[in-house]
Amino acid sequence: MPDFDPAAPNPRTFNARADMVTGLTADFVVQFWGVRGQISAPGKETMRYGGNTSCVEMRVGKKRLIFDGGSGLRVLGNNLLSQMPVEAYIFFSQCHWDSIQGFPFFTPAFIPGNCFHIYGAAASNGASMEQRLSSQMLHPNFPVPLQLMRSELKFHNLTSGNEILLDDVTVEAISLNYSHRAMGYRVSWQGHSAVYAIDRSHYPDQIDQNLLHLARQADLLILDAPYTISADDALKSSPLNWQDDLWQTGMATAKAAGVKRIVMSRYNPDYDDDFLDRVEEQVQSVFPNDLLAREGMILPVF
Repeated sequence: MPDFDPAAPNPRTFNARADMVTGLTADFVVQFWGVRGQISAPGKETMRYGGNTSCVEMRVGKKRLIFDGGSGLRVLGNNLLSQMPVEAYIFFSQCHWDSIQGFPFFTPAFIPGNCFHIYGAAASNGASMEQRLSSQMLHPNFPVPLQLMRSELKFHNLTSGNEILLDDVTVEAISLNYSHRAMGYRVSWQGHSAVYAIDRSHYPDQIDQNLLHLARQADLLILDAPYTISADDALKSSPLNWQDDLWQTGMATAKAAGVKRIVMSRYNPDYDDDFLDRVEEQVQSVFPNDLLAREGMILPVF
């Protein structure tokens, strides 16, 4: 694995607490609505970072983009009820439960007049994203079928290398995990870019070439947080010694790509707030510009 040089302090770095603001008027912002992997983890020990599964919103120029539909999508949907009619573009990384479980509870999708463009790659069995979202809403698993969603739903099948043009916003889709058919996304607008890249393949001791392309000179990169580190790892003097090869590969790739800032998300549901505080402290001791996502956090992209 390539050596890391400690990141130089960036005068434009935001304090993690100061990032969690409302009323931000920047034209390109990222907001986190769900930050867990596998399963929701509500409770008093996860209140500061949040317990909902993956959902990230990007408001870019005049477009609203949503990445993954974990349980955080329900919270985002409730927030959108005061802003209807709503048009949004929803991009799924893959179809694991923590990325789709919030979709049946996305209230704006049931309301006529709203419009959602839904993107995803075919699963390993050939099922489209529409088929997978529909199947989880069938009896006896769920009482309300997808066909009762009265908003306009427009489904789009993706393959690696696709480029989606949304007026002046460009979204690139690249495969990051062949076995899971997981896709990563790069959003570009007026010379700025943010990348959503979770559920990557494991490439020990080598640069992830697809991630390297996706994250090239990105202003913001959202990666999986370390998932298998122990309490002892979190207390080590440097996160460069943590025994999580996927995280190490991701950081090495981000460094090679010239990423300005990394935000880690999609935490192990067993990691409580205090543990994640220690993780962030260790990461920032080596990479001062990087931070851990918290539900409700809003970050400008510049």
